[in-house]
Amino acid sequence: MACALLPALLTLLSAACTADGRSDGGPSGAPGAATPGEIVIASGRDVTGKGGIRQQLIDAWNERQEERRTGWTARLVELPGAADQQRSQLLGALQSGSAEYDVVNLDVTWVPEFAAAGVIRPLAKELLDRDMIDAVARTGRWKDDVVAVPFNSDVGLLYYRKDYLAKAGVKDPDLGGTVRTWDRLRSLVRTVDTADGLPDSYTKGWTTQLAPYEGRTVNAVEAFASVGAGGLVDAEGRYASDPDRIEDGLGELKDRTDGAYTLADATSSYEADTLDDFEAGRTAFLRHWPYAYRTLHQALPASRLGVAPLPGKAVLGGQNLAVSSGSPRAGAAADLIRFLTDKVSERCLLDAGFAATRRSAYTDANIECGARAPRSHPDPSTRVGTGTRAGTGTRADAGKDDDAGRGAGKGGGGSPGAARGERTSRMPLDGDGRPAYAARTLLPALEHAVQRPRTPLYGAFTGTFAARLGPLFGDGSEEPGSAAAGGSSACRRPATDAALAVCLDRALREALPPGG
Repeated sequence: MACALLPALLTLLSAACTADGRSDGGPSGAPGAATPGEIVIASGRDVTGKGGIRQQLIDAWNERQEERRTGWTARLVELPGAADQQRSQLLGALQSGSAEYDVVNLDVTWVPEFAAAGVIRPLAKELLDRDMIDAVARTGRWKDDVVAVPFNSDVGLLYYRKDYLAKAGVKDPDLGGTVRTWDRLRSLVRTVDTADGLPDSYTKGWTTQLAPYEGRTVNAVEAFASVGAGGLVDAEGRYASDPDRIEDGLGELKDRTDGAYTLADATSSYEADTLDDFEAGRTAFLRHWPYAYRTLHQALPASRLGVAPLPGKAVLGGQNLAVSSGSPRAGAAADLIRFLTDKVSERCLLDAGFAATRRSAYTDANIECGARAPRSHPDPSTRVGTGTRAGTGTRADAGKDDDAGRGAGKGGGGSPGAARGERTSRMPLDGDGRPAYAARTLLPALEHAVQRPRTPLYGAFTGTFAARLGPLFGDGSEEPGSAAAGGSSACRRPATDAALAVCLDRALREALPPGG
């Protein structure tokens, strides 16, 4: 696949990158430029498989450098371990100088921490040009600087079973953008619950990722933001909420995860678990990331599967490319980033199942990847960054990261799934060869998405936040002061939402610096 893609990629990338005056894919020859050599890119696993789309784009850049005899090459280093381990390993390596990484692929939630630590350097502001989706572009900034460039994005989406809705008598089971509120979604769940002819496997209306990890944080932030309670930190990353607003957010989170509508297993589910439950027909609705579009269409035909924007607010995920402060090849590294994030590269990422960061990837018929993205059939048993429910003993620790594998971190986002052989994808395409849902569903979802709290202490935030929400999901009985409980202010199973709000407020005030 990589060899077949390279010639077309090289031709198209050359045309696209020179036509608008941007990089032609080669490092500039400015006076004082570094001696040509190898640029090392540190990232999480490329989950489109061995020789996947990220590696193909790097190979295309390398082929160009060879043709032009520039002396530059780029090499991808995939970091081992889960997201938190990758983050710690990468941050430690950059701070100590023990690893010669020139470009780092960061989860969007890590950008403030790495920028505040001084381990990534400011970049040219024009790297975030007008073609970049505004909400996505903001993930690359910290304070007044551009410090990273979005590589692939991510956003929460609502998947649903058209066949279940048809059996329930819904006149138009192709919901499109008609499910704008959670009240509407709950109404549809009640309608499906009373339908005749559903399979015996059907259990409950919808499912999502509520195990005590980043997936829970994402679901909670979406609920909080949907009722105006999402401003948990200020522009400096300092705590900026209060018990009243937290109580509003808790009320919304409780409503949308009520046991009358939500699969009971959701409280212990990671990404793979929810995909398995939805594919098995246990639910009619699923909150998931864009990579599920390709994955689910391998099991369900388009006549039975639909996707729509998530009601209320949806959270952004994804990965951004940054240049390490210690790199002696910073100029060439920035040019490589420009190549990997330009219009054609983003179209290639979209075709592969990622959420592209540029509007043109979704709207410009003249931009093509040159070949369809990897058509590998995802294997549920090898999905990266998806995890398994406690006690099943099958994919232990294989993905307690909500968009793990799509970079060096969790959060946020979607990976197209690991490969199990070269098969033709069953994913529907539009007339220009893009995923059929890309322009009408994915692009608007990205444009209206919200970020998780942006703070250099995001790890402390999400650990505290997810743990302190435990009483809502049956895992909040930790002893005060335990690590799992999120600090010394933890309290056992508060009797009311107000009490839980006070407890969560107190814990976040301990985890984050206070706002002004």
